[in-house]
Amino acid sequence: MPAPPRPLPLDACRTAVTLELQDVSLRVGGQTHIHPTTLALEAGGFNTLLGETLAGKTTLLRLMAGLVKPSTGTLRFGGRDVTGMPVQRRQVSMVYQQFINYPNLTVFENIASPLRVTRTHATEIRERVGRIAELLRLSALLDRKPAELSGGQQQRTALARALVKDAELVLLDEPLANLDYKLREALRDELPRLFADRGCTVVYATTEPGEALLLGGHVATLHEGRVTQFGPCTAVYREPSDLVSARVFSDPPINVAAARKQGEQIVLDERVRWPAPPALRGRPDGALSVALRPHHVRPAGGTGVPVAGQVLICEISGSESVTHFALAGTTWVSLAHGVQNHPIGDEAHFALDIAHCLYFDDAGRRLAA
Repeated sequence: MPAPPRPLPLDACRTAVTLELQDVSLRVGGQTHIHPTTLALEAGGFNTLLGETLAGKTTLLRLMAGLVKPSTGTLRFGGRDVTGMPVQRRQVSMVYQQFINYPNLTVFENIASPLRVTRTHATEIRERVGRIAELLRLSALLDRKPAELSGGQQQRTALARALVKDAELVLLDEPLANLDYKLREALRDELPRLFADRGCTVVYATTEPGEALLLGGHVATLHEGRVTQFGPCTAVYREPSDLVSARVFSDPPINVAAARKQGEQIVLDERVRWPAPPALRGRPDGALSVALRPHHVRPAGGTGVPVAGQVLICEISGSESVTHFALAGTTWVSLAHGVQNHPIGDEAHFALDIAHCLYFDDAGRRLAA
């Protein structure tokens, strides 16, 4: 008897699904690049692939686009099996971190090229190119060639060409990485709104947890070719299913320390302990891991469990201060607003906001707290 179908992740069963990956994997030369992956992406949804460099984000995007055929599994788009369908027959646009433009065409013609292929009427081409060019601040550059543009302007041109096509599936591989700070911030705000009424499915790859939170929608955390968790972005951030997902979704890196439950207390060391959360009080005593994001390790004086440790590194950017300090045999990181000047080697005092602690068992699974 065949195995029953796997349930779709999280709330995907309640919405229309545009793109499904069913046990999709990729092996090259005996190496596994993508482990068996099952995902369901909603129609009209904004989806982020979040992971470090070489986590498998670009490879997964190429599988979705049809640029690479999976070793196992099935891809379904709009209910159709498209596993072996060449990319030329799919309604898909893709933008890479490294911009790709036609050097002999003007900016206008670069953006218009997908519309020329589909024989769109000239009047509509002018309207659509003009609208996208205005959004991406390219209106004054439409007569120039790519060689006359800055790197950021060339990337905006490549992005505009993908957006003007109105494809059903848009794949964005760190498309803002080469843009200046102000434009990157503006586009992060604009992109979800830009796609909100288009009905297409957007998949956006990034290494930055903050960017994933700003973009919203759904997020898949990736680590070494595995999707470790998939769901609404804020839910995955606040309730990571395991320690790997928590590490992926934290920058600066999340603080992780060995601790133990002892009676109704969590004990970090003999000097640092706090009441166990209600959900853990009935759990048998023993070892566990506690994790706390750096912005919940605050300068002394605020509410929280007081701790002290020797300062190892202190980095001040002007608006924020990042302090690395030794505590209970582990290096901890505090991220605080403003200037927090802690001389290296001195003892500094902090407060742990234990309401935001995450707890994990010895297998790295999150314990409900």
